[in-house]
Amino acid sequence: MQLTDTKTTCYHCGLDCDEETVVFDEKTFCCNGCKVVYEILAENHLCDYYQIAANAGISQKIKKTAKGKFSILNNQEIKEKLIRFTNGKQTHVVFFLPQIHCSSCIWLLENLHRINAGIIHSRVDFALKEITIVFNENEVSLPVIAELLTSVGYEPYLNLNDISSKKNYLVDRGLVYKLGIAGFCFGNIMMLSFPEYFSDGTVDYTLKKIFNYLNLALSLPVFFYSANVFYLSAWAGIKKRFLNIDAPIVLAILITFIRSVYEILSGTGAGYLDSMTGIVFFMLIGRYLQNKTYQKLSFDRDYKSYFPIAVTLKKDDGEEENIPVTQLNCGDTLIIRNNELIPADSILIKGKANIDYSFVTGESDPVQKSIGENIYAGGKQVGSAIELKITRNVSNSYLTELWNKDVFRLYEDKKNSYIHSISRYFTIALFTMAALTAIFWAINDPSKILNAVSAMLIIACPCALLLSSTFTNGNVLRIFGRNNFYLKNATVIEMLADADTIVFDKTGTITQNGQSMVNYVGVDLSEGQQQLIRSVVLQSVHPHSKAISAFLPKFNTLTVESLVELPGKGIQAEIKGNIIRVGSADFAGATQLSEVKTGKTYVSINEQFLGVFSISNQYRKGLVPLIGELRGQYKMSLISGDNDAEKGALTQLFETKNELLFNQTPESKLNYIKNLQRNGKNVMMIGDGLNDAGALKQSNVGIAVSDEVNNFSPACDAILAGGELIKLSSLIRYAKSAKSIVMISFIISILYNIVGLSFAVQGTLSPVIAAILMPASSISIILFTTGASAFMAKIKGLK
Repeated sequence: MQLTDTKTTCYHCGLDCDEETVVFDEKTFCCNGCKVVYEILAENHLCDYYQIAANAGISQKIKKTAKGKFSILNNQEIKEKLIRFTNGKQTHVVFFLPQIHCSSCIWLLENLHRINAGIIHSRVDFALKEITIVFNENEVSLPVIAELLTSVGYEPYLNLNDISSKKNYLVDRGLVYKLGIAGFCFGNIMMLSFPEYFSDGTVDYTLKKIFNYLNLALSLPVFFYSANVFYLSAWAGIKKRFLNIDAPIVLAILITFIRSVYEILSGTGAGYLDSMTGIVFFMLIGRYLQNKTYQKLSFDRDYKSYFPIAVTLKKDDGEEENIPVTQLNCGDTLIIRNNELIPADSILIKGKANIDYSFVTGESDPVQKSIGENIYAGGKQVGSAIELKITRNVSNSYLTELWNKDVFRLYEDKKNSYIHSISRYFTIALFTMAALTAIFWAINDPSKILNAVSAMLIIACPCALLLSSTFTNGNVLRIFGRNNFYLKNATVIEMLADADTIVFDKTGTITQNGQSMVNYVGVDLSEGQQQLIRSVVLQSVHPHSKAISAFLPKFNTLTVESLVELPGKGIQAEIKGNIIRVGSADFAGATQLSEVKTGKTYVSINEQFLGVFSISNQYRKGLVPLIGELRGQYKMSLISGDNDAEKGALTQLFETKNELLFNQTPESKLNYIKNLQRNGKNVMMIGDGLNDAGALKQSNVGIAVSDEVNNFSPACDAILAGGELIKLSSLIRYAKSAKSIVMISFIISILYNIVGLSFAVQGTLSPVIAAILMPASSISIILFTTGASAFMAKIKGLK
């Protein structure tokens, strides 16, 4: 009687139950910890977790966490290092979870709110292995959340010495181990197969049989371990009724392995184990190199493509200086004016803070803060200027997170689904061709079926098709960043290329901030009146306000008790009981001085009209040749909230066939964009991000031009440094060339597939050669797209 060693695997983690067996709910677990995790999931109806990926769970054998381990998270100093934002209702925290490894992990971690009602929602960044949890601190505490994560197998990694720094991208050690084992086994199988390759059939039968069985033994870890990355991916696609790019690879591995086992055990041949292990080895090499290259592109984009946002720094001597946010340090004092973004966690030291946290929480009601209170990055001041002391270094990754909120991802998701549909139809077509080839050779020469079908399934993988867009766009984003043009995502590149109508804002967009000529006409202003007016205009970041503040004498700034800024109209503020209005004629109550022909900003104090500041705009350097280049290629418009004093000069610049609209409110700008789109136009809106948020968001692609003001806006799709506006035509042409590069690489990939398949269907192409050619084609696509995008950038005059 032969005894059979039957091993039982854990229902949760998939490990062998060799030391302990726990039975619960008719399921077997390797330890009590895994059983507890299953109980938690079952109680909260989350057992779909086990259906998404094989061996989804994390083993709990060594997960015994000491009670009270996370009580340290109640320490206020430590909490402040972990918490990204809190307003009393919502608290945002980020944990690093190195255990994340598959789609089941993501699914479970993004359903934590179903386990604990105090958690509002959670989101996983798979690449960084981080989870962002938004929770109600009145219902659940930070230690309880950490314990919950630990209880389901994802203990947070807490390194409080560097918790504020970005985690380095972790090497996928599992992929490296699989690659190493596959390479070792492939090399030895090739060596043991040499007698079969080069002999004329005179090898001793016993020796040949030994070599064949050794090859079979060496192939087992490759088939069952190294290749499981392809099995899991293909099976996940099949469960979702989707044939992904790993399906043909898996079929090729199965065919070659099963045929080889049959030949060796039956003594009818040596099999194709060299081909099978070669397939896995070379495919893993291709995947490893692709991952490394994509990781490099993502790294460049995350850390080098900083937004061109500047902020006003107050020096120790009281002087103000505009500097990039990347140069800010803890302890610096900032001046934040009306509608400016707060770039770093700070403490309020002067003024009345009225913070709009809608970018962070989605709630538009401003939150009032008193002196000494914490103010978090991502808020926007609504009202008079305030002064802040920075308490934590600027986190550009957090600004990136705000810019890429879910509401702005519609176009990107559509494009991804389109690309994956290409791979699905490609795979279906490939399987059909493989079936027809198998039928043909079954009739004519059955000995060629295996080689023909295996080679076809390997060589015709659509990986190169998918890489074309990914790597081209990654390099284009990086080159745009070098030229101070920052895109929200790769989809914006295509939208830039497809635009056929360009709409410009005027003030702050085509005009140069800080270089205006100012003249005052009206009642002679006393020093007190000048001080009142300058104190008010200092609260605004509008170019006219900045020009007036620079024109007036530098008196000490008075405290503004209340301030309202109405886009398209002006500013109203109260200082020591005086009501000051600065803006349009109607807004300020002007009834005279109509003879002023240039840009006008009217001023009144306590309902008494005083006079008007006439402002001559200085247009950006290079604007005339830029408009000349764009005129022949696009329908162009200019929409401005200012009056039509400069209509004559602008008509000459834009030509009469293009529309010039003045005295436009933010609502009328938005409606103008909608009307263009109703007429089938793809609209590119270029504004300064101040009064143009609605129009920028409505347009097909919205570009915010930034000079030395903190005018970051999630409503835009791209940010362009003001000094680089002259390059706009070159940037658009480069976006179009990127689209051409993708199409050319698609054609190259298709030609490669046609040539490869023409050999494969004949049964003359060895599967191991096909396995070498497949990743080689992917790498060649990477090299082509990288080189072509860099070459085209030089041709277009970009850095």
